[in-house]
Amino acid sequence: MKITGVCPKNPPVWPPKSYPQDRQGRAIAPIHLVAVFPLVMGVVNVTPDSFSDGGQFLDPGAAIRHGLALIEQGADIVDVGGESTRPGAEPVSAATERARVVPVLEALAGRVRLSIDTTKAEVAEAAIEAGATLVNDVSATLWPVAAAGGVGWVAMHMQGTPRTMQHSPRYSDVVSEVRQFLTARAGQAREAGVAEVWVDPGIGFGKTLEHNLALLCSLRTLVSDGCPVVVGTSRKSFISALLGAAPPDDRLEGSLASAVWALTQGVGMVRVHDVAATVQAARLVAQDVAVPRALAGAS
Repeated sequence: MKITGVCPKNPPVWPPKSYPQDRQGRAIAPIHLVAVFPLVMGVVNVTPDSFSDGGQFLDPGAAIRHGLALIEQGADIVDVGGESTRPGAEPVSAATERARVVPVLEALAGRVRLSIDTTKAEVAEAAIEAGATLVNDVSATLWPVAAAGGVGWVAMHMQGTPRTMQHSPRYSDVVSEVRQFLTARAGQAREAGVAEVWVDPGIGFGKTLEHNLALLCSLRTLVSDGCPVVVGTSRKSFISALLGAAPPDDRLEGSLASAVWALTQGVGMVRVHDVAATVQAARLVAQDVAVPRALAGAS
């Protein structure tokens, strides 16, 4: 499905009043909305060691409250993860990860579309059972789980593993290599029967500052390949490298600037920590894109 950004003559109201439901009655933000409006995915890290907010939401009650707050702020999707993927992070067992995320997903189910951020098949399966309708997969290996569960799938590019990815990332041509990888994985997922496939270039996942900037400058190329694109730049270290040594929770301006850039390049969804501010920015981008094109179509 090619996301073109072409708008109808009467653009729909943003945000939409309600989303359709999947066959289990779970809310789905329809992928066709990406053609008109960008989506905002809010992050809930149920971990002790995530780079931005590790430990703040490890308690299930705190994570649930945070998820509810993101919904109130306007998140289209809430992405729940129970294992840190920061550079240098050590893996956790599937049992530990599952115990962290399932209570949170069950509590938030039915209130917003839910995504599970995992690389483990058994965790993804439990999350789908608990209400997730999107698998956000930094390993880009879980399309069979998405196909079997009848849910969407995000394929992200990563060189190495979280523990090793920033040791010495190297590419001959980062844009070409990431593009080829994502195109291949998206094709495998479609052949397996996954109807909703997103791709993510993996900013900060086995990339230097120069690699990240090259990918951000080439987002239109990735978008042109036909899969809707997700970008996650929120609070990442490349922002600090460009703007000065700011801690993760003091990178709002850079996070917003990079998210807006991505959206103006045709990206369909941004994954962020600061939902309220990003939703406002996304609405502005949507109106700047939708209204002129709608008027042009009517003339």
